[in-house]
Amino acid sequence: MPELPEVETIARALAPGLTGRVVTGADVPDATVLAGPADRAAFVAAAAGRVIETVGRRAKLLCITLGPRPQVVGDGPLILALHLKMTGRFHIAPSAHAPPAHARLLLHLADGNALVFSDLRRFGTARLLPPEALAAWKFYASLGPEPWDMTPEAFETALCRKTTRIKAAILDQTVIAGIGNIYADESLFAARIRPDTPAKALTPARRRKLLAAIQAVIAKAIAAGGSTIRDYRTPDGVEGGFQHQFTVYGKACQPCPVCGETLVSIKVAGRTSTFCPQCQQ
Repeated sequence: MPELPEVETIARALAPGLTGRVVTGADVPDATVLAGPADRAAFVAAAAGRVIETVGRRAKLLCITLGPRPQVVGDGPLILALHLKMTGRFHIAPSAHAPPAHARLLLHLADGNALVFSDLRRFGTARLLPPEALAAWKFYASLGPEPWDMTPEAFETALCRKTTRIKAAILDQTVIAGIGNIYADESLFAARIRPDTPAKALTPARRRKLLAAIQAVIAKAIAAGGSTIRDYRTPDGVEGGFQHQFTVYGKACQPCPVCGETLVSIKVAGRTSTFCPQCQQ
């Protein structure tokens, strides 16, 4: 599943081609993508005639702000919140082109292009909501701070009483938003912390070190365009590059890049977790 760096890369790549464009209509080849409104006609009617004001991200959600329709008195903005899940992809293409085989949603733009959301495994979702409804959505409301918004004090408060293992804690989107399996393993290695250490057993200094490691790893991953393991591509069809910088993720039985000890894997929170038994204590 694309994590924070991948969705941030997508948002940055899409923004120049979408910001300021007018949505003239939409096609929904697969209505199961619609999580609200679930009706095709209602979705299309709500989206058409709006200007795309911003393209951003919250946690692992791509968030597109559609401005109020000037022809509708008292109209307000809407947020299109898209969750890529496992195999969701975006690209901008001429509206006249035939959509790809797995296209699930297309937003047609006044410049003759369309934003295409395709999804091979059909797990991705789209919600078109007023800002206040998005804020009230249970999942959205439960999200913890973004890594750069998380202060050491807040991180300490979130973790100091948790009996769960530290990897499970940082995978918890209510604790810190956007972290998945890849960046949890890489951050824990950078902080030299075993993934199965109880969160509350860490000293405040080690928790501060982990937060700094999370922030640094995420920044490096964004700079590299995210990580491509299987399906992820940028809107330009390019693979991410951070997978070439992995230190431990997916490298069980290989030597540790720091000490040479053999990397091992265990299950934490149902996820395969790779670490160095010598460097990470």
